[in-house]
Formats: sequence, C-alpha cells, structure tokens
Amino acid sequence: MTSETENTQATARFLTDALPDVRRAGVGTVLIGEWDAGSAERQQAMIDGAARTWQETPLPDGLVSQVFFSGTDGRTVLGFAQWEEGAAGAPLRSPGAGGPRPYRYYRSLLPQGEPPEPGCIVTVSFETTGHEAARQLVDSLVDMMGGAQPGSASASPTRSGGISSNFHISEDGTRVFNYSEWTDEAAHQRTVETSLQEGGAVMNLIASIPGVTPLGFKRYVAPRGLVRR
Repeated sequence: MTSETENTQATARFLTDALPDVRRAGVGTVLIGEWDAGSAERQQAMIDGAARTWQETPLPDGLVSQVFFSGTDGRTVLGFAQWEEGAAGAPLRSPGAGGPRPYRYYRSLLPQGEPPEPGCIVTVSFETTGHEAARQLVDSLVDMMGGAQPGSASASPTRSGGISSNFHISEDGTRVFNYSEWTDEAAHQRTVETSLQEGGAVMNLIASIPGVTPLGFKRYVAPRGLVRR
C-alpha cells in the first residue's frame, strides 16, 4: 500500500497523456523505439500494457517523459522517453518487442510565430554511416530552410500545416530521427505530394549527402504517457 501511495504521489508530478516538450532544457538521452504490432488490436494492447506499467511500477529518478503514440496505419507504436542529463535511463520496452535506440537531441526547424497545438507527429528516419554524415544531413537541412519550419507562420500564404522538425542523432551515429510536429495527417500528406517529391529540392539535397540512406516516415496520434510538469 505504501508503494502504491508513493507512486501516486510521484505520478502527480507529471501531466498525463500530453505531448513531450521535445526541445526541453536539461534532457540528456532520449530513448526512441518504433514497433509494428501487426494489427489495430495488438497496437492498442501494447499501449494499454504500457499504461498499466506506469500505474503499477514506481517511476524512476531522472525520468522527464515517457509517451507512446498510435500509428495512423493501425499497426505501429512509437515510444519516446526523455531522461535528465546524467540519468542512466531505464530501457523503454513495448510488450513482446525489442528495446529502443538511445539518441541525443541535436537541432530543430523552429515554428514561426505562435504555433498551434500539434495534431499529428510524423517521424522520419535515416541510416547514416557515422556522426559526421548525421550532422551534415541535419545541418544541411536546417541551413537550407533558414532554421524555420517552412510555411509554419500563421500569416503565411503558403502555410503548410508543418509546425516544427526536431532532429535527434543516435549515440552511435548510425541513425537520424526527425520528430516532426504537424497540425494533422492531411497537412503532412499534402506536403509529401508536393515539396517532398523525388526530384524536388529537399530530396535532391538528401541524395547529395554521402553516407545517408532515407528509411521513410510514419505518422502518429493519440499520445499516452507521462510528461513531467
């Protein structure tokens, strides 16, 4: 009973089912995993199982956020966990699946003006041959866009629905992970069908960087988890 009370008090220090502050100061390791549950039923079961764990297990010191998302494809699950700088971090696992990969936040394409609340999270992954290639990819994309998410200004006549793009590099340098915030799934799909087509400026830039292999994107909604207040 004592441990249950202590965990309830600890949980009260967190917001429930909120989006993480992806650029939050003081965060060190970010544990990120994506899993294919195989069906909508198993997708929901995996996320429900994680929610039960939060209720039954004492929260570890150093946890900043631990959030799971449902893929809009009805199959995939995204796990995103932030840990304080210097905290060891506990393995974020999904039932019946392998563990996550440790990343560090690197750079962002920032919103222009007051951003709307994200309604969809798009993850874009790249395989890279090392830290140099990973940093070159991110730096080139951020510099190309002038550090701002294209069309994110509320007064922009070309407002795209994109809010921000937040690039993480894996600790071993073999992956780049973009946690990108969008107003909704339809807005991202419109961008995919226009400015992100093969032969366009963005795709040509990516193709020109040695040691970089695009791995595609996935879209997620419905955050379930805990975010420190």
